[in-house]
Amino acid sequence: MKKNWYILLMALLFSACGDGEKPVIDTEYPEIIVTDSSFPLQCSVLERGSTVQFRALFRDNVELGGFSVDIHHNFDHHTHSTEVNDCEEEPVKAPVNPMLFIQTYQIPSGLNEYEGTAEIDIPEDIDPGDYHFMIRVTDQEGWQTIQGLSIKIE
Repeated sequence: MKKNWYILLMALLFSACGDGEKPVIDTEYPEIIVTDSSFPLQCSVLERGSTVQFRALFRDNVELGGFSVDIHHNFDHHTHSTEVNDCEEEPVKAPVNPMLFIQTYQIPSGLNEYEGTAEIDIPEDIDPGDYHFMIRVTDQEGWQTIQGLSIKIE
């Protein structure tokens, strides 16, 4: 009886190792694509007390996961911009009441292209000046692409 179980187990193992489809191994980063309708762009100016409509196109070779937006002050002139052109910066200053916005958004499952949008309120009572607008997109495997933009809030 033990021999029959052994033969059955071996038959199941070998049948599972057939010539079926190989799983897709995703080793590519997702993309953030700037189009004519993208917003903001490098050096954009946002107005305090307004609502802006974020727009960016995301693509992946297999499946997208989600995206996030991070707006934080750049009063100390630190950098993580991925843009080649620089924006005119104001003098270094200490923050008093800077804007900080961090939000994550889900992308519907099964998509490899998606236009991400979000309404973002710019508070009226924040410090004006230089800010960074960071866009992150991840795919289902966890690969991440970051685009950092320099913007101004007036």
